[in-house]
Amino acid sequence: MGRTVASITQTFLKERAAFARFRRALRSSDQQVLDDLFASAQKHLAAASYASHALPFETFLLAMLLEEHKEVVRLRQEITELRHALHQ
Repeated sequence: MGRTVASITQTFLKERAAFARFRRALRSSDQQVLDDLFASAQKHLAAASYASHALPFETFLLAMLLEEHKEVVRLRQEITELRHALHQ
């Protein structure tokens, strides 16, 4: 029988588990932030399965960055709207 390739979900869980000791060394508030970052990466596992050319963790980092940038864009829009409302 040939080898089977691990699914992106299995790979993600393995990568997240590899950071368990790092996570435990963080302050509890930072542990929550790290958990949030991994949760944001997990939202994009379907898309990550199409990035087979990249290293899996690079793909997960990009997914985390994508979610963080979406939040920055949302906050910028909110600030713009608040500024506009103040100047009326």
